[in-house]
Amino acid sequence: MKIAYPKAVFLMALVSFSIPASANDDADALALKLQNPVANLISVPIQNNWDFGIGPADAMRYTVNIQPVIPFKLNDELNLITRTIVPIIHAESPVAGGSSLSGMGDIVQSFFLSPAKPTASGIIWGAGPVFLYPSATDDRIGTEKFGLGPTAVLLRQQGPWTYGGLVNHIWSVTGNQQRADISATFLNPFLSYTTRQQTTYTIGTESTYDWERNQWLVPVQAGVSQLVTFGTQPVQISGAARYYAEAPKGGADWGLRFSVTLLFPK
Repeated sequence: MKIAYPKAVFLMALVSFSIPASANDDADALALKLQNPVANLISVPIQNNWDFGIGPADAMRYTVNIQPVIPFKLNDELNLITRTIVPIIHAESPVAGGSSLSGMGDIVQSFFLSPAKPTASGIIWGAGPVFLYPSATDDRIGTEKFGLGPTAVLLRQQGPWTYGGLVNHIWSVTGNQQRADISATFLNPFLSYTTRQQTTYTIGTESTYDWERNQWLVPVQAGVSQLVTFGTQPVQISGAARYYAEAPKGGADWGLRFSVTLLFPK
């Protein structure tokens, strides 16, 4: 479970690629769909994260999150959206002279049942279970625990604005008895603004509260993304920076994110 450590939020500039004027309406709708975690849209974000200032050695941690989002139409009123996070991690030693670690971390997979259309008041929502799989290739970057719990998302889109939040809670239910139990709440409030040029500005946090250790991980993050096309393939390119407002002792001070999202609109 990851939380950011905010200290000074700033934006990364991205090179903007234009979309043909004839496709602007479709591109606008697609750019807004990307701000909806339970949109009926197949996407594959590849998210690169760098966190700096870890431990007395000011170490760096690099995490690639591969996050396929796949919706399934259950009937005319209801969709099932699966969201999976597969982390690949390289962590420098937080102390001088220590060894670095690399490998796959624990996979988190969420399932959202979501109405196919917003409510009469424009609310979009989804809810279901979330699972933590002990898939880490090195026990030093994994929990060795299987966990589960509830997850939900609630948002509204008004014109170019999208605002809402995603939450989940995971408890460990089985696994290595020598490892610490898990009871963690993840909070992801977000606010975004999308322009007619399919540029989106976002601000939010991906905070985690660890109930076993009574501690917060609170990264405040701001970023910008651009929807582009390569031939007929739509892609979103994103950059962001974060400051860790709260973190465990020895945690990161600040971080950067660069993402490429492959899109497969129906």
